[in-house]
Amino acid sequence: MTKLLLSLHVLAALVAVGPVTVAASMFPATLRRALGDPSDGGARTTLRTLHRICRVYAAVGIAVPVSGLATAGSLGVMGDGWLIASIVLTTAAVAVLALLILPAQDLALAGTAGSAPPASIPSTPQRLAMLTGIFNLLWATVTVLMIIRPGSTTGA
Repeated sequence: MTKLLLSLHVLAALVAVGPVTVAASMFPATLRRALGDPSDGGARTTLRTLHRICRVYAAVGIAVPVSGLATAGSLGVMGDGWLIASIVLTTAAVAVLALLILPAQDLALAGTAGSAPPASIPSTPQRLAMLTGIFNLLWATVTVLMIIRPGSTTGA
């Protein structure tokens, strides 16, 4: 059962987190292009698509911690430091995405449609790039912790 849970956890991470990290990373550059040429309808369409990918796969991403907790319970490692650190970092990544990146993308989309105050738009691509970098770094750290598992004695 543990191998099944671990497989589901890894697959959920690949399928859910991967698209969000790629789409969120592409958003700032596409936003710069859209702001640089307001007549570029293709850039606005791409922004909407990237934002939709981020929202949908963020929702699908709930399977990652759920399957991860089930796997940890099956392995008997719920109190291990590497797992607790991973849970904290995962929570931080979720917060960055849900509370900072997705709302900033919403604001940027409104700005490219002309319905946001122009003063709020120029710094948005840089801020989004920074937030996305933090989000990606958090997930990369969690991935390393999941592989290395410092102090783990499970042998799995």
